[in-house]
Amino acid sequence: MKNILITGASGFIGSFIVEEALKKGLSVWAGVRPTSSKAYLKQEELHFISFDFDDSDKLREQLLLFKQQEGGFDYIVHCAGVTKCVHQSDFDRVNYWQTKRFVDLLCELQMVPTQFIHISTLSVFGPIHEETYQPIVEQDRPQPNTAYGMSKLKAEQHLQQLPDFPYVILRPTGVYGPRERDYFMMAQSIKKHLDFSVGYKKQDLTFIYVKDIVQAVFLTIEKGVKQRSYFLSDGKVYSSRTFSELIQKELCISFVIRIKCPLIILKVISLLAEFFAGISGKSSTLNSDKFKIMKQRNWQCDITPLVNELGYKPEFDLQKGVKETIAWYKKEGWL
Repeated sequence: MKNILITGASGFIGSFIVEEALKKGLSVWAGVRPTSSKAYLKQEELHFISFDFDDSDKLREQLLLFKQQEGGFDYIVHCAGVTKCVHQSDFDRVNYWQTKRFVDLLCELQMVPTQFIHISTLSVFGPIHEETYQPIVEQDRPQPNTAYGMSKLKAEQHLQQLPDFPYVILRPTGVYGPRERDYFMMAQSIKKHLDFSVGYKKQDLTFIYVKDIVQAVFLTIEKGVKQRSYFLSDGKVYSSRTFSELIQKELCISFVIRIKCPLIILKVISLLAEFFAGISGKSSTLNSDKFKIMKQRNWQCDITPLVNELGYKPEFDLQKGVKETIAWYKKEGWL
């Protein structure tokens, strides 16, 4: 059995990758923090490991011990990271520096896997083609305008400059599905007959269901691709209201009061939420980074290389994905 390490295994995306890796008969090592919930990691055959990505010396010891006992990892799917922080400097610390430290030690200790699959984000490109609304393509120059996007871009650039390093970078757009909590807040709002949208200019949105990210991860392993980067979406473009309308349909809500929030008001609210989050020491879903993401008008991206090179076929469009997601929320008592 080949070893696969999935960092961030307790997270939304990571937990689904763990499930598929077990189905495929791999020896799965779930990289989790000691404080992480294992609510979705109950499988008996699962191995757990806690790496200290903040401490180079300790991480080196942990990797060496694993090399002595298990021989190393055949595949690594690096999902570990943060999407919201109390302090913006934490984006760099976790998404960039921890990734760099991990990868550099893998090279130093001669533990480079067959493939290192890095889960990045479409946000590394920032708000480009805002006037033409043309899809973002891999030849475009990244222009991230968020601390989150910049930290992810720096991690990507480090992987790309390492000689012969077998990276694969996956850049998903908005990810939703069971276990996800940010889009869940929209469902809670719709249930209360309220729907909020941002700005008055046209907004083209793209989404990807979590199981289609899993499909892409294992297609890269199956095809053995290396030193490639791909965008991930379901291949369709949606209006700013489509997601909320589908939620409304699945919840059988007869009417919804739709409120458009001017960007200036949202900006003030976001900054206030970030300020109070800093005082309380708890991260806020609404912050200056989130404001810039919500402000962005063009989220189209070109998935043609993924389709042509790997045979990727999205199994879930937004209608099918929202239906399954809301059914899960109901079953689990979230709604």
